[in-house]
Amino acid sequence: MTAAHEPLIDRAGIARVHDVVRAHVRRTPTVEVDGADFGLKDTPLTFKLEQLQHSGSFKARGALTNLLTREAPEAGVVAASGGNHGAAVAYAAHKLGVRARVFVPAISSPAKLARIRGYGAQLVVGGDLYADALAASEEWARESGAMVVHAFDQVETLLGQGTLGLELDEQAPALDTVLVAVGGGGLVGGVAAWYEGGAKIVGVEPEAAPTLERALAAGRPVDAPAGGYAADSLAPRRVGELMFPIAQQFVSGVVLVTDDAIREAQRRLWETLRVVAEPGGAATTAALLSGRYAPRAGERVGVVISGGNTVAVDFDR
Repeated sequence: MTAAHEPLIDRAGIARVHDVVRAHVRRTPTVEVDGADFGLKDTPLTFKLEQLQHSGSFKARGALTNLLTREAPEAGVVAASGGNHGAAVAYAAHKLGVRARVFVPAISSPAKLARIRGYGAQLVVGGDLYADALAASEEWARESGAMVVHAFDQVETLLGQGTLGLELDEQAPALDTVLVAVGGGGLVGGVAAWYEGGAKIVGVEPEAAPTLERALAAGRPVDAPAGGYAADSLAPRRVGELMFPIAQQFVSGVVLVTDDAIREAQRRLWETLRVVAEPGGAATTAALLSGRYAPRAGERVGVVISGGNTVAVDFDR
């Protein structure tokens, strides 16, 4: 399929994909919370609990979209991942009877590695960063002929992640703002493409991995630092080329959060909602609790908890 004939990353495309994948993904719940529960006055919060999705994160949406709308060759599929995308591709491949090989860096969490192995994919661990895993996966794709399922810079992936925005819009149609964590930008790009300015979309990144902030400042995707506490989900070297024009048009801005703020958000999510979020999944809550995003009085804020693949921590001790 040539680029001229690829489906557009827009509301119509997302709706079409949703019709294809809706029987295969969970319609994850939302929970409405008085902002006062988190020390925020006059701020109604709606949490989208995507950590309850198949494979433990929103990534299942994009992975299933790829495998349901493209024909995998005999060699199967290949993916590079910090962990969540790999688990999602492994899950989708297992569900649909397709061979899968997943490349991850050494920083991937044990919980995510266990997920990938548990779904039966061939797991290859090597290199220090996502970029290293990506290079190794591309070499394997050339050698084997396996179909590449990119974690964020692929039309099908973006359309699949956009179905989260469609669902949230149906579940909480009056939101003023939606906070979305940013790694490579697949989720924020898909969600922003769905809302098309109908709600303010704010990206949240770790200070140690400001990929979208650097790209917006430069006017194009550029390399950024790739470290920090949430590096296994929010630290590619740069955002995707496909999502970037969507972000320029429909993402209102980016806020940066510290590693300590993410840790505190994990603790508060457990303490207040009994929600276990991985570091990347707690980044959006960290933006609110740390004041990096300060809602105006009465602003209705959607908060995407994007994943929960983490080793259990006893915050009650």
